[in-house]
Amino acid sequence: MPLPAPTASAFRTITPGTLPGPEWHQFMLGAVAPRPIAFVSTIDRAGNVNLSPFSFFNVFSSNPATLIFSPANRVRDNTQKHTLYNVRDEVPECVINICDYPLVEQMSLASTEYGREVNEFRKAGLTELAADKVRPPRVAECPVSFECVVEQVIAIGDSNGGGNLVVCRVVQSHFREDILLANGPGIDPHKFDAVARLGGDWYSRVTPDSLFEVPKPNRHQGIGIDELPVHIRHSEVLTGNNLGRLGNIERAALPTAADAQAYRDEPLVAYTLHKYQHDEAALRRQLHRLGQQLLEEGRLLDAWKVLLLAA
Repeated sequence: MPLPAPTASAFRTITPGTLPGPEWHQFMLGAVAPRPIAFVSTIDRAGNVNLSPFSFFNVFSSNPATLIFSPANRVRDNTQKHTLYNVRDEVPECVINICDYPLVEQMSLASTEYGREVNEFRKAGLTELAADKVRPPRVAECPVSFECVVEQVIAIGDSNGGGNLVVCRVVQSHFREDILLANGPGIDPHKFDAVARLGGDWYSRVTPDSLFEVPKPNRHQGIGIDELPVHIRHSEVLTGNNLGRLGNIERAALPTAADAQAYRDEPLVAYTLHKYQHDEAALRRQLHRLGQQLLEEGRLLDAWKVLLLAA
């Protein structure tokens, strides 16, 4: 059933700056998760290659194709990372590689704070592959690589934990054939064993049993939870996710009362209506449970018909 709204006393309220930096850092990284990981290769003017992962990262525009990652100042001592020096002061280019699960331990090893002269490709046992349009190499083992020109580096803090937004324009990209959708453009999430960063030492992994679909509301204008019938909105059975799915339906697509009545002859519906015909409260609960089951099976219109019978 939907959880009651928590009271103020159910939260720990923290004002940034009132905790030691490392402690606040853990709250931030634990809460803003999972985070995609940019496995960034860079190079300095002398040709020394650097490779390091960053989970302050995302895509911000597809046209122009723009990725941003942030090599934050180290919380421990406010020092800056070699990646930042390279793209800001040496060669304003990089390759943002995307790892999958088979590479996660090697990627983690590459985050070790080696000296500037150390090539993390060698330390992590990864293969340099020449890029097409930029000087830093790609990671051959990564299923996706974006060759980028660095357009801006924006410092947003000069103290411990301060960020440095590296704004990258993609000039070339590479996608391994075996992770692509068979029909149509894009990547098949069932084939791309993606990983993401959580707080502490934790990561998450996108596996087939963790995947689920939620229809995007911008495909149509849903009626919203506020316009659901009262008995549905205040159901003791239906969850917030259930209500959200029910509210994400266009008004024109709603089944009518006649549609609901025609659905009475469905075997499980007919059985439920007969068994609980003398107990209105129990009948409503059972119809809500049946509607919930249909929602979980992806049968939105059938769920609506059953729930309308519970009115």
